Amino acid sequence: MNFDISENQTMIAQMIRDFGEKEIRPKMMEWDEAQEFPIDLFKKLGGLGLMGVLVPEKYNGSGFGYHEYVTAIVELSKIDGSIGLSMAAHNSLCTGHIMQFGNETQKEKYLPKLATGEWIGAWGLTEPNTGSDAGNMKTVAVQDGDYYVINGAKNFITHGKSGDVAVVIVRTGEVGDSHGMTAFVVERGTPGFTGGRKENKLGMRASETAEMIFDNCRVHKDQMLGNVGEGFIQSMKILDGGRISIAALSLGIAEGAYLAALQYAQERHQFNQPIAKFQGISFKLADMATKIEAAKLLIYQAADLKNKGKSVNKESAMAKLYASEIAVEVANEAVQIFGGYGFTKDYPVEKFYRDVKLCTIGEGTSEIQKLVISRAILK
Repeated sequence: MNFDISENQTMIAQMIRDFGEKEIRPKMMEWDEAQEFPIDLFKKLGGLGLMGVLVPEKYNGSGFGYHEYVTAIVELSKIDGSIGLSMAAHNSLCTGHIMQFGNETQKEKYLPKLATGEWIGAWGLTEPNTGSDAGNMKTVAVQDGDYYVINGAKNFITHGKSGDVAVVIVRTGEVGDSHGMTAFVVERGTPGFTGGRKENKLGMRASETAEMIFDNCRVHKDQMLGNVGEGFIQSMKILDGGRISIAALSLGIAEGAYLAALQYAQERHQFNQPIAKFQGISFKLADMATKIEAAKLLIYQAADLKNKGKSVNKESAMAKLYASEIAVEVANEAVQIFGGYGFTKDYPVEKFYRDVKLCTIGEGTSEIQKLVISRAILK
């Protein structure tokens, strides 16, 4: 692996820092309090090329690899995890699924609008009663001539109400059959496809999480991604890459919390000296910094393998598991270092603390990551 930061990564990082200070930081607590999904901001991110980081230039994307993608998510998440989460979900899940499994006609139709931020993407796998048990999904599609009629509901979907287009995995075969599910692209405005309840969340409150409801929604067979029965297998491959993005999200939040705590510890004086001089605080900072570096190495290892087209099943799960768990620890310690001020909304660490827990849950819980890893090492 080459550990040097590339010129593209440096450029992306600086661009996002400048953009974030102007467009995100002044409004992020307002969005958080109101649970407002700032669609206009994502249109601007599209203008910067951040809504199609991995999309080839022929489809109006940026044409970058996973190292640049990780950098972009980390830098956004250092400022606001909600924005990093929505950007990652749009890129890795909806856009990534169409890019990886769509035919040329589908790619030409959807990727340019997604890559430029003209359209916001959603991705629907999770259901109210299944969660990690996707094989028992209840949302079904029944063929009717050249169309499929979809009935059911998805929940915990990023951009479930505001997304312009969604990739949805539905059951077309028997319950529990990994080859009994199929993926479709469904556009907002299709009769029978509506957004449902929006979740009232602990954190990541500016990233919309909502239901998607299908009531006799007729979708033409041309909207199918790949072939009948390939939806679940496709989803597992998409999640392998998506876990790198959640690991990067975790890393960004951890770095944001750590940097805030580091600065505060050097500025806050008690007993006539900065609190960073006390071993109890300096050792916390040392542990935080070390865990962040370890997470970074796991993430860039997975990104390197992904760039080379190799399997990242185990490596992305390891990166996601470790990065998300240590990010929770780092955010917790950051609040502790701030003391009473860390418990108030006047300082940034309480938001990092609330936002970060989602990273151990979304795109496969920590327990699911351990399942993936253990299966890989026990083959």
